Amino acid sequence: MAIPKEIIKYLDKRKAKYAIVTHKKVYTAYDAAQTLRKKLDEIAKNLLVKTDKGFVVVILPASKRLDLGALKKLMNAKGMGVKKVEIPKEMIMVRLLKIKPGALPAFGSFHDLQVYMDKTMQKAKKVIFPTGSFTDSVEMAVKEFEKLEQPVIGAFSEAKKFAKPAMKKAVKKAKKVIKKAKKRR
Repeated sequence: MAIPKEIIKYLDKRKAKYAIVTHKKVYTAYDAAQTLRKKLDEIAKNLLVKTDKGFVVVILPASKRLDLGALKKLMNAKGMGVKKVEIPKEMIMVRLLKIKPGALPAFGSFHDLQVYMDKTMQKAKKVIFPTGSFTDSVEMAVKEFEKLEQPVIGAFSEAKKFAKPAMKKAVKKAKKVIKKAKKRR
């Protein structure tokens, strides 16, 4: 699935400077980082967020998790006056934006949605952004993305803890049991 033609038109019409990055089929920002051999901080993760005032697109590095409380605080500091902030079910995204599940482009203004970008994104010069394709993304300077999308920038992410594979946990647990057994002798 190539980048939707409408997204290419959208980027070209706004004279955005970008490079198309083709990769194997991926469904997550983490998988994109692994496939492209990029640091997680160089891959944008985007989420559709529902508030009682409407929907927004949130962009943060793949290395981070969204802190809904911090996002709500930022939104209210910017005068939105939201009471509820949540991640909607994928079917809402499909119905609302007419896209496939998981195929949300990073360009919220394409769908007339406000974009919120975590300030940690600014640490990277260039970032890979999702386009609505599972096999093609775009790489662009963060400054270019900011110029294009005019995002609200703030702090609403937290460090992501990656789960250790089950086997490593089991080995670690077994070593503890053996160590305790040796101490009892």
